[in-house]
Amino acid sequence: MVVLSACSVKDAKDAVTPDDTKDPVVLTPNVVNGATDVRVSTTVKVIAEDGKVSAATLKTADGATEIPGTINDKGWRAGSRLEPGTAYDLSVTGVGEDGEQITVASAFSTQALTLEQQTYPSVAPLEGETVGVGMPVIVTFDLPVKNRELYEKYMTVTTDNGTTGSWTWFSDTEAHYRPQEFWPANTKINVKLRLNSLPAGGGVFGQQDQDIDFQVGKKVITTVNVARHRLTYSVDDQVVRRIPVTTGDDTHRTREGIKIIMEKFSSIDMDAATTGVDSEDPGYYNIEDVRWAMRLTNSGEFLHAAPWSVGSQGRDNVSHGCTGMSTADAKWLYERSQRGDVVKYVNSPRALEDRNGWTDWNVSWDTWTAGSALQAAAPATTTPEDDVVD
Repeated sequence: MVVLSACSVKDAKDAVTPDDTKDPVVLTPNVVNGATDVRVSTTVKVIAEDGKVSAATLKTADGATEIPGTINDKGWRAGSRLEPGTAYDLSVTGVGEDGEQITVASAFSTQALTLEQQTYPSVAPLEGETVGVGMPVIVTFDLPVKNRELYEKYMTVTTDNGTTGSWTWFSDTEAHYRPQEFWPANTKINVKLRLNSLPAGGGVFGQQDQDIDFQVGKKVITTVNVARHRLTYSVDDQVVRRIPVTTGDDTHRTREGIKIIMEKFSSIDMDAATTGVDSEDPGYYNIEDVRWAMRLTNSGEFLHAAPWSVGSQGRDNVSHGCTGMSTADAKWLYERSQRGDVVKYVNSPRALEDRNGWTDWNVSWDTWTAGSALQAAAPATTTPEDDVVD
């Protein structure tokens, strides 16, 4: 008979003692100490392993500017990109699993850029401006943007009433944003461009961020019936006033379509040479001190006072393409109109050419959104946080 017995050790502890050693934190910046010519498109970040970041500062070496950042579970990330030709000091403190604190410092400098390597974004409307319901957001770059899709990701438009829209690129230097229909009256709008140091392509980078607040005023729609020689001014869908006018004659037809007031001048000199008419041409004119003028097209169509044609206003079309009215009527209209107001021209045999002015509302919504680099309506969301690669 075989007898089996168990072996034991009196008062023995666990045979295997777990390793309860705690590791120190490891902090790894994505810019190394002493680096030069760091790309301005870099978003500085620090990865923390076996611990977490407790504090971080990124300042210019002279201490004049600090770039704020955010601590997260993975480490720390700067809130903006870098400036060209600038020296920076980075200091990051972390606490490890062992409870010990470690600080890592890095001094580095960025690539230098000339103005020929930086594109500046100009924005319309202006900060604090009140505009009409037809006003597009217009961003104009002084150097071409080849990376349109990347740039559009960092160009956001938000409203206080949830109205959304889409960007369309007219060229590498001009992009417009509009909703599907005219802006609702009294909408408050913010335009945020996070383009500073963003690569535009071809060795060019964004020169500056923009943060613009503006608002839409009342719904003002002016309709000009070319065939009936009459202008109808409406506010919030209610007719306020009808004004007799004269528009372009048989040789200089006023264009039909939706136009937007682009500029206002209480007085302006109108020289036909600016529209390509030679001074020897029988149709040439040069009129000084034209009052209460509002530009509608690049080619030179205006609403303005035309006291010389009062006898034809409401009866015949005798102008070179502008919409003329009495001085009193023109002043009345001027004082109640603003940039971005809609002016619809109907019953004319001549069509408005694409982009002869702010012709944004003369295309279908499908055509408009197809001009977006992202091929979709621009969302009113926060900008992406992905690393940027030129």
